[in-house]
Amino acid sequence: MSAPTDAPAGRRRVLLSGLLLGLGAAGAIDEIVFHQLLHWHHFYDRASGAAGLVSDGLLHAGTWSATVAGLALLADVRRRRGFAPATWWGAVLLGAGAFQVWDGVVHHKVLRLHQVRYGVDLTGYDLLWTGAGVAVLLAGVLLLLRGRRT
Repeated sequence: MSAPTDAPAGRRRVLLSGLLLGLGAAGAIDEIVFHQLLHWHHFYDRASGAAGLVSDGLLHAGTWSATVAGLALLADVRRRRGFAPATWWGAVLLGAGAFQVWDGVVHHKVLRLHQVRYGVDLTGYDLLWTGAGVAVLLAGVLLLLRGRRT
């Protein structure tokens, strides 16, 4: 037996599920690829290496928690038969793009917690990092607009 579906509440669950999963997945990819595999930076590079490792662990805990919460909400949405693919994928892309843009602008440039890389000209890296986030974010917005029509 499934619970009755309230359309606006169901849409909010779909959106929140996708946003959390997109945010968590983008953060996890950043942490795994750039922090652990490539060793290009830690989340917090303004102190010792130990502080950087702890900050990476906290980032990973946060992104993993967001991913699990997003998947739990997705399971609930599907149980209630309220899954809307275009809306959900749009929210996933929006969350992933928002993480990337926030990281590139706020963490890298405003707070200077870390940079993409060190010892190189950052211009190309910054443009690619933030530009990729903007492109993913815009793709998410387009899918969300498409999802509103269906």
